[in-house]
Amino acid sequence: VNIFVFDTEVYSNTGGQASKSTPTGSIAKFAASGKKTRKKDLGMMAMSYGYVYVATVAMSANPAQLLKAMNEAEAYHGPSLIIAYAPCINHGINMGKSQTEEKNAVDCGYWQLYRYNPSLAEKGENPFTLDSKDPTGSYQEYLAGEVRYTALKKANPEVAEKLFAQAEEDAKARLETYKKKAGK
Repeated sequence: VNIFVFDTEVYSNTGGQASKSTPTGSIAKFAASGKKTRKKDLGMMAMSYGYVYVATVAMSANPAQLLKAMNEAEAYHGPSLIIAYAPCINHGINMGKSQTEEKNAVDCGYWQLYRYNPSLAEKGENPFTLDSKDPTGSYQEYLAGEVRYTALKKANPEVAEKLFAQAEEDAKARLETYKKKAGK
């Protein structure tokens, strides 16, 4: 069973309602003052089973990693989950540049790329591979490029500053967790 999840970070089919996938500080329907809690980590949840192939991808950030993940998922004898970052119109971006937005998300550490292959553990190898490099872009500049964040900054700058700083710290902590899993 192969499952491909396009993570838009909102309930897109309901017009952009907040979901457990909506990140801290983002504005969405039913989170007009900015979401206060961190986004769920669907990949880590699936990895906790120990027998599910899991990968996070962003097509334009690393096309080779995307293809590798798809091939590994297809070859894996068990359930596979690929989670793809998918900017949507509710982010308040120029959708003609969504591929650039994906690359920027990975470059600043907003979205990490990894693969978890349980069959490697059966061979005594580390099943977790972190494909992202350390961030090179500015996390805060990335947030400033999307209306779902800038709207909060205009409406309530103090709350926005606090939530955006928390979102960046959460992203750094998530990356450190992934580095430890990868043995880095």
